[in-house]
Amino acid sequence: MIDKGMKTIANTKKILFTTACMLFAGAVFAQENKDQDLSRELTLEREYDPTVQDANKVNTLPVVREPEVKRTTIEYASYSLPMDPAKELYVLPSGKVMTDILYSPYKGYFNFGIGNYMNVNGDIGYHILNTEQDKLNIFFSHRSTNGKVKYLDSDEKVKAKLNDNLGGVNYKHTFTNLDLKLGARYGYSGFNYYGMPDPVSSRAFDAETYQGNQQVGVQAGIISHENDPFGYLLDVEYVNFSNRYSFGKGMDGLSENNIGVKGGLNTGFGGNQLIGLDARLDFFAYNLPNSLNDRFDNYAEVTVSPYYKIRESNLEVKLGVNVMFITGDHSKFFVSPNIYAQTEFVDKTVLYFDANGRIESNSAYRLSQLNRYIDPTLGVAPSRTWLDATLGIKSGIVPGFWFNVFAGYKITDDDVFFIQQTLPSNSSTQAVWGNVSQSFLMNSKVFKGGVELKYAYQKLFDVYLKTVYSNWNVDTDYKAYGKPDLEFMAGVDIRPVDKLTVSADYRLAGGRYGMYCGQEVKMKNINELNLTGTYAINNVLGVYLKINNALGQKYEYLPGYPLQGFSIMGGVNLNF
Repeated sequence: MIDKGMKTIANTKKILFTTACMLFAGAVFAQENKDQDLSRELTLEREYDPTVQDANKVNTLPVVREPEVKRTTIEYASYSLPMDPAKELYVLPSGKVMTDILYSPYKGYFNFGIGNYMNVNGDIGYHILNTEQDKLNIFFSHRSTNGKVKYLDSDEKVKAKLNDNLGGVNYKHTFTNLDLKLGARYGYSGFNYYGMPDPVSSRAFDAETYQGNQQVGVQAGIISHENDPFGYLLDVEYVNFSNRYSFGKGMDGLSENNIGVKGGLNTGFGGNQLIGLDARLDFFAYNLPNSLNDRFDNYAEVTVSPYYKIRESNLEVKLGVNVMFITGDHSKFFVSPNIYAQTEFVDKTVLYFDANGRIESNSAYRLSQLNRYIDPTLGVAPSRTWLDATLGIKSGIVPGFWFNVFAGYKITDDDVFFIQQTLPSNSSTQAVWGNVSQSFLMNSKVFKGGVELKYAYQKLFDVYLKTVYSNWNVDTDYKAYGKPDLEFMAGVDIRPVDKLTVSADYRLAGGRYGMYCGQEVKMKNINELNLTGTYAINNVLGVYLKINNALGQKYEYLPGYPLQGFSIMGGVNLNF
């Protein structure tokens, strides 16, 4: 409720002040990874992962190198990527295009593609400044579709509409002792809830009106230089996310405000040792219409991670803990390990182990990135991962060949799964959304094992294979809805002649279950083959042709939401 939220704001002022002071003094990534992290976070077109441990998963031993597999990344909107749905729009870095064109002399890029189902892709970006001291770039991307798809269990067709847009600006200035970064972005996603509704319901369902999700984000941060005796980082980000409607057309939606502060301090000693402190604060506050004032609560999430790290010539170990707490109606306190180790036990072969934990912010914004068709009227408690451990071996001992064999185990409380159901029947004639997804929280445990292979032969061809087996266990009689038991991905890029690249990508996902209208259903396997051809006419201009779902398979990523069948897109890439 709003009153309850205001109380939460008052109760968390001390937390905000104390944590902000700590963050200004303190820690996030190890000094040796700061330049990479700054570059990643400066690029605001991708969703920011709020965990502070990602840098630990980067292989820092120089002996194992993955072959550079130049994937041809021409894609449709996220509805056509069921195996790996985009969290946000895919946006190219400024100055890069999707064909193998020499792009370094150019400051800008432009891409445009169009296909059946009225699929449209567009990207444009430009480096206004690109010097050692100053970097300033702007970007904009568009993905849309407006075609009819057929329900799997019916001859009925429905129009699936989508209009995704994202633009922004990034700036970085290098001072004598630190780097300053600034950024801003704006995104708008319009779409319809086109999924098949419950046929026995008497409600009037609306599958025509565009729902509108809007995001506005700004970010500022400072980071020390690599050779400073003390490493530090302070980063502040504000994101506003809003729904145009709540239950249906004419009913106002929510506005979610997220203030994120992260920072850290680390210092080296003894020549090969490091101590540090990582910290992260996220505060969520809501502006709500009267119809939703008891469905969302203001709250904060805090993670503090002290650690010790040592590095030898062929050994790296990090020992730490994550101390995490959540305020508000779902207040929780828990601790997880923050451990990482890797050693080169054979020439160019690394044995590694990672054990971590985190808070998953199940905010309206984050859930909309996981599933745009989520019920926009319900708040969801954060998920708590007590343990996410992986043990593996990766090797590049054979020239051009790289492999990674791994196994892992993950324990999460209040893990989010999506179930499809319509709103309950009543006497109202007001049109509401038809088939919406609802977040279904279950405690989960999952064992995963898999293998990943890459091979690159000069500039002639690249091959990529990955398979993962998952054994899910939830604390109810239900299943881990939407999660496949077996995933297999394969890709190959062939360059038969100069400037021509032919690519094939295959994706398989089996063993998925879902819940539709209160009934558990076995979902059809995803079995998708995509083919792409790109040709660089010269250093400035390239063309491409992509066939998506070349096998014409019929399946759903979410129950009731069929994906496109065979589709084709042609386009151009331009450097300037």
